[in-house]
Amino acid sequence: MHRLDESLLAPLPPFSFLERPQIRAILDRATSRRFDEGVSVFEEGAAANSFYLLLDGTIRVVKITPDGEQVTSLHIPAGQLFGIAPSLGRDTYPATAIAASELLTLCWPTSLWHSFVTDYPGFATETYKTVGNRVAEMNNRIVEMSTQHVEQRIARALLRLVKQSGKKTEIGIEIDFPITRQDVSEMTGTTLHTVSRLLSAWEKDGLVNSKRKKIIVCDPHRLVVLGGA
Repeated sequence: MHRLDESLLAPLPPFSFLERPQIRAILDRATSRRFDEGVSVFEEGAAANSFYLLLDGTIRVVKITPDGEQVTSLHIPAGQLFGIAPSLGRDTYPATAIAASELLTLCWPTSLWHSFVTDYPGFATETYKTVGNRVAEMNNRIVEMSTQHVEQRIARALLRLVKQSGKKTEIGIEIDFPITRQDVSEMTGTTLHTVSRLLSAWEKDGLVNSKRKKIIVCDPHRLVVLGGA
């Protein structure tokens, strides 16, 4: 990765406490990989042979229930590590990572994980903070699924994506990666029919604009109210 300047990575969480020569040393061990939208970067249960830094795009993290249903547990935006099974004490991936959009990643063999964590304390600190934030987000999702009505769950899911990957447009804030109503149903533990019915009603009411694989939140404040926040 000699063509990638370390200054581009310096603001990102895994590297924000490292010196430029340390970042350069980590970069020199990386390879770059691209993934098309919809492709699985790795599958749940597969041997965790690599870990990644997402430079561009969005990852959808998916779990499969015992009865075969697909559940989206979270989305990972650009600038974060993923596939970091060793940070969880695992040698297999705990979930499937799917490219929600075209991805550009850096990739390292998992055999380097221990040396990175040992040799670069700032790398370890920021990585485990990221893991903690993801666990907290998934815990919040569990609480939402247990205590909130469907309308609240869908509103909050869209608001999370806007906060994470929102892009301002003339009519509102667009979720800046392809997302379908099926994706929303998998995020919120509800049916495609219910999601379609609610989004259609919200579109008529001016809250959202929903087209093929695109959702724009036109009135974030009203969506916050619907989410009960």
